[in-house]
Amino acid sequence: MDFALSEEQQAFRDTARDFAQQEMAPNAAHWDENSVFPVDTLRQAAALGFAGIYVGEEFGGSGLGRLDAAVIFEELSAACPSTAAYISIHNMASWMIDRFGNAEQRERFLPKLTTMEHFASYCLTEPGAGSDAASLRTRAERDGDHYVLNGSKAFISGGGTSDVYVCMVRTGEPGPKGISCIVVEKGTPGLSFGKQEHKLGWKSQPTSAVIFENCRVPVANRIGEEGEGFRIAMKGLDGGRLNIAACSVGGARFCLEQAITYTTERKQFGKPLNAFQALQFKLADMATELDAARLMLHRAAASLDAGSPEATAHCAMAKRFATDAGFQVVNEALQLHGGYGYIKEYPIERIFRDLRVHQILEGTNEIMRVIIARHLTGG
Repeated sequence: MDFALSEEQQAFRDTARDFAQQEMAPNAAHWDENSVFPVDTLRQAAALGFAGIYVGEEFGGSGLGRLDAAVIFEELSAACPSTAAYISIHNMASWMIDRFGNAEQRERFLPKLTTMEHFASYCLTEPGAGSDAASLRTRAERDGDHYVLNGSKAFISGGGTSDVYVCMVRTGEPGPKGISCIVVEKGTPGLSFGKQEHKLGWKSQPTSAVIFENCRVPVANRIGEEGEGFRIAMKGLDGGRLNIAACSVGGARFCLEQAITYTTERKQFGKPLNAFQALQFKLADMATELDAARLMLHRAAASLDAGSPEATAHCAMAKRFATDAGFQVVNEALQLHGGYGYIKEYPIERIFRDLRVHQILEGTNEIMRVIIARHLTGG
């Protein structure tokens, strides 16, 4: 058991950190304030290999593992969790095409995704199917060499902006066995989008409903066989949960660093704030929780890389713990900043807003508990 990063991991960690600090951090407040989707910056990230981190090298991916991705996303999210999280979603959608698509699909879609010439979205959630994802109702009826899609998806990151939508649709019976995975391309007749959602956080990425009205999609765009979509979606979510956990760790790490600096410089009653034992204990607890979250995350990532039968449970545990702990660390950092933590001139409130949604998406933390309990009990 080796807790040290390899020389290669240290190298791309440093690359991600430098990029995050030079290209993302100076712009993150502007992106948040004005709901800017930073296309040029995203494509700069893609040029460093961050748009296809665990996509194979054949079509422009970096060919790295899930532990590598966790290290990268921690660094990117220390600058802007919202933008890092979109990069995570793009990676998840691209990996699903790479892992489960055929040679023609991989050759057609991946080169433009790994450069972010095209952007990708993952479409599972529906207005009536959130935590109960297997009850989704968007229908795809076979009509010759096309499927005709009707229904809608809700809260889709990249909605209205992305070029490629990896969609879970119902082609068969009720339940998970009747779900298939289909790529819908922007500009397809019958594809439209709802209004852009006004959100608490995650403002540097567009979010909208994705709507299908007699939307004709070639059968050639189906990923895998009919009925395999739910399994594909869940495999994608294992990695997505790790990435979101890493985004929580990175955002929380930044806020802890800010809190340490602030409590060192700020004086009350004639001495620095961190000279008071009560605040020392708070900082110690924040650091401990954050370190525990990172260790769980890295264990889960190594488990997924190894193909362990425990991987799904480990990913659920890491996601539940890291997103809860990360938000709590940010909340404590805001408290330590007092009134300054609550105003926009300081970055804490932005990270606070961005990290809150991590406890909801990629499966709520309540659903993470269901997954873990089923693993324990065989349910």
